[in-house]
Amino acid sequence: MLVLARKVGQSIVIGGNVEILVIEVRGDQVRLGIEAPRSIPVHRKELLEQIRDENIKAASDTSVDVVTKILEGGQTGQTD
Repeated sequence: MLVLARKVGQSIVIGGNVEILVIEVRGDQVRLGIEAPRSIPVHRKELLEQIRDENIKAASDTSVDVVTKILEGGQTGQTD
């Protein structure tokens, strides 16, 4: 991991087309401005992890439901 020190108003450039600017530092929070092409998704890591965890849970819940229906002799809603 590359670690850089920046002051308010300073920025870093990634890949020539993504710029991250330090907007403000207040206590233990840092506000960043990010300029990137629309084709590059920019997300907060904790939100991506939450979505991933929810998707994994939903997939496993669905699998349990399907197996339960099969064992009970019910329809799964899937076609052959």
